Amino acid sequence: MAKKRASSSSMSRLLSFVSRLFIVLSVILCLLAFLRLIHSPSKDQPPVFASPTRFPAAIRDNQFEGPPKVAFLFLARRDLPLDFLWNTFFKNGDAANFSIYIHSEPGFVFDEPTTRSAFFHGRQLNNSIQVGWGESSMIEAERILLQEALSDPANQRFVLLSDSCVPLYNFSYIYNYIISSPKSFVDSFVDGHAFRYDPKMAPTIPKERWRKGSQWIALVRRHAEIIVNDKTVFPVFRKFCKRWPPGDLKWRRKLLTFEQKRNCIPDEHYVQTLLASAAGSKKRSWHPIKFDFADAGPQKMREIKDIDHVYYESEGRTEFCRANSEVAPCYLFARKFTLGAAVRIMREGLVGPYEVRSKPNIY
Repeated sequence: MAKKRASSSSMSRLLSFVSRLFIVLSVILCLLAFLRLIHSPSKDQPPVFASPTRFPAAIRDNQFEGPPKVAFLFLARRDLPLDFLWNTFFKNGDAANFSIYIHSEPGFVFDEPTTRSAFFHGRQLNNSIQVGWGESSMIEAERILLQEALSDPANQRFVLLSDSCVPLYNFSYIYNYIISSPKSFVDSFVDGHAFRYDPKMAPTIPKERWRKGSQWIALVRRHAEIIVNDKTVFPVFRKFCKRWPPGDLKWRRKLLTFEQKRNCIPDEHYVQTLLASAAGSKKRSWHPIKFDFADAGPQKMREIKDIDHVYYESEGRTEFCRANSEVAPCYLFARKFTLGAAVRIMREGLVGPYEVRSKPNIY
């Protein structure tokens, strides 16, 4: 009888211990579930992204003394092959009116052995990244350039240029054109086909805010700050807007599966989509098309310079370009020009007298 009572007492203690253990585990699981809930984004609200450490949110005060500057931001693969042309352009300007920043291959230095123009000496960024055409690294490099240029309060306009860009007018005309306008110059239109848009971008980027346009832009300071301080749109682009097929050959093998994917080129959509949202609230080549010597004749250059409006087919509208409230040429710069084309532009007297001693060896 005593043995049965002892056995019953042991069983009761065991059941009591198991019961208390179950309660403790249940409480712990409930706490973990609650913590996971409050740290997960709502399905109805856009997620909040951490700020990229490369781009602190604080921007220096934009108060400054002296003339406003135009910041020329060069996005280069390595060197600047048309530096001799830009040397003449900047030589005809006032050094107090401009600043130069270059995002190039990491470790590349612009000095006397690497460039024919002293204007570019030491103007490379020290925190540059490796950039691939059609990848999010392209827009990340743009943000790095803007971040660096914003550190100078005198920089009030920001012009993004490629290593194949040429100026269509002299410095004073371009400076006055850009500074006189209170607006940014951004080619932006509704993407009628919108195949590059991924529904997974919503709700952060709704389809009605999806835009397309040229990567090469001129910005007022306020819009440059919006791009640098963006914590939301850029991470979504980096995750869902990707080039297809990838540049890496090992990934190209996936084409054998005939899997259809969106070929999204981030630099053709990012700034346009971001500003639309804000308003509503080395081994791989970059691009094959070039303007060569024969394409840089007087008639062709005049055709480009005479363009004063843009027709957006997907929206069925025409927009005239304006400066000081008057219709003006739309394009101040043209890109994809070869060395031969740049030499011809100088011979035509576009940006200044041609100096024989500075002629590059293009053969």
